[in-house]
Amino acid sequence: MAQLTTLEKLAILADAAKYDASCASSGTTRRDSRGGKGIGSTQGMGICHAYAPDGRCISLLKVLLTNHCIFDCHYCVNRKSSNVRRARFSPQEVADLTLAFYRRNYIEGLFLSSGIVKSSSHTMEQMIETARILREEHGFRGYIHLKTIPEADPELVRRAGLHADRVSINVELPTEAGLARLAPDKSAPRIEGAMGLMQGALLEGRDARRRFRHAPRFAPGGQSTQMIVGADAASDADIITRASTLYDRFALRRVYYSAFSPIPDASAVLPLRRPPLMREHRLYQSDWLMRFYGYAPDEVRAAADPAGMLPLDIDPKLAFALRFREQFPVDVNRAPRDLLLRVPGLGVRAVQQILSARRQRRLRLEDLARLTVSLTKVRPFIVAADWRPVLLTDRADLRQIVAPPVGEQLELFGP
Repeated sequence: MAQLTTLEKLAILADAAKYDASCASSGTTRRDSRGGKGIGSTQGMGICHAYAPDGRCISLLKVLLTNHCIFDCHYCVNRKSSNVRRARFSPQEVADLTLAFYRRNYIEGLFLSSGIVKSSSHTMEQMIETARILREEHGFRGYIHLKTIPEADPELVRRAGLHADRVSINVELPTEAGLARLAPDKSAPRIEGAMGLMQGALLEGRDARRRFRHAPRFAPGGQSTQMIVGADAASDADIITRASTLYDRFALRRVYYSAFSPIPDASAVLPLRRPPLMREHRLYQSDWLMRFYGYAPDEVRAAADPAGMLPLDIDPKLAFALRFREQFPVDVNRAPRDLLLRVPGLGVRAVQQILSARRQRRLRLEDLARLTVSLTKVRPFIVAADWRPVLLTDRADLRQIVAPPVGEQLELFGP
């Protein structure tokens, strides 16, 4: 077999990495090389995000160490039974690529994952060595995200946080039954055990930083995970339940959702068609409601239909308001912040502006029009100095009135 060039390897392994959505670079510590030490940055103009057509962040050099894999996960294009072109980088090659791309201002960090070659621990060692070369031999101060392998030796998983800004361990699928069926080489208890180990190491690292000034930083961006949506029979309610449990148990920074995409030579147990991308979008919105809007998981699930699926034509916040109309209208001049956050069409920033403005005067409908994109969406659910919805809130056709027109492009993380 002919030896692949670096460019050919990059084409194969960058394309193989595109299915992992958890590559955002937020949440880490601020550092740069303006003082003359090292190279790279994690702030200001350092992290320059780019977005794929489907909205995924691809601002980092996002690549696999190798797409060889000894596992046979049905949904993975790189599974051992897949007939794909294989390639493999050495740790030094990935480090050299990262530095070369950084110096050309193409990227400001590295997102590194890998298939499993030889063994989980061997692969994890190779990924850690890549990060070590960048940090210790080249003084790289940019962003590094390492995808850790739960089947690897626990000490290796812990060591990843010494060089990485963020670590992540994918739970893969929302339910244990789905994981057992589609990823027979993986174990839900083992994945959660690795996440628990990482959480303990994160807490120890933060405690050490408080007690010892020069203690090394340990994964300052925390840990995240990803779930594949639509590969198994899990409903949106199942996914919301799983995500809320992960947030509570492991203090995750983010749970990412990735809509299943059909792959070449797919297994017969997989769906023939991908789920609507809007379903992924609605799950991100539901995640936002729990993290920033004060909704309990039960309340978000209440926005779903009897089958546990969130509506695709309206966002979950609006679906909740339509289902529980007895909680509305909300008086914008008197209601506390937590109730204002439940008004469809009002985001966190708009609510903060309302709270500030109403200290000076009573707010009218025209004031709210300056704070929201769609006053039509807000009006049925609020009371202002010059406005009461009267019977509008109880109209049978209210959903048709407030739903966005068909074909309208929605904001990725709109209220």
